[in-house]
Amino acid sequence: MALNFDPFRELDRATEALLGTRQGPRLMPMDLYRENDHYVLSADLPGIDPGSVDIDVDGQLLTIRAERTLTTAEGAKWIARERMSGSFLRQLNLGQGVDVDKIAANYTNGVLSVTIPVSERAKPRKIEVAAGNEQQTLTVKEGQKSVDA
Repeated sequence: MALNFDPFRELDRATEALLGTRQGPRLMPMDLYRENDHYVLSADLPGIDPGSVDIDVDGQLLTIRAERTLTTAEGAKWIARERMSGSFLRQLNLGQGVDVDKIAANYTNGVLSVTIPVSERAKPRKIEVAAGNEQQTLTVKEGQKSVDA
């Protein structure tokens, strides 16, 4: 078996191991998008035990925490060690337009999916307005309005 030796990569690894340049919680890569009346957050957490995933909401702050522990056979001699262990953390300010009581989460194949519903009061709605003898309909959409006569 032929191994490619990269002295700069090995130096980076040794420096990180000796100096602990990667202290504290690690960030988890994520995607966030809106689909109809809810937001979907997908975060990569490969190799994480689902029991270590903790999601909480405090006011409008959503916090996701997870822990990865790597086991090693006693007496093992490492050839390469690139997988990170430790705690992972992500925090998001949700704003006022979501229903924090109906947030749901699912962890499948190393991806954490969090569904965040839009609150009823933040959804577009029609308001009937009477002006004299005429009826007008106002459509209110997230800070904009249009008038249908």
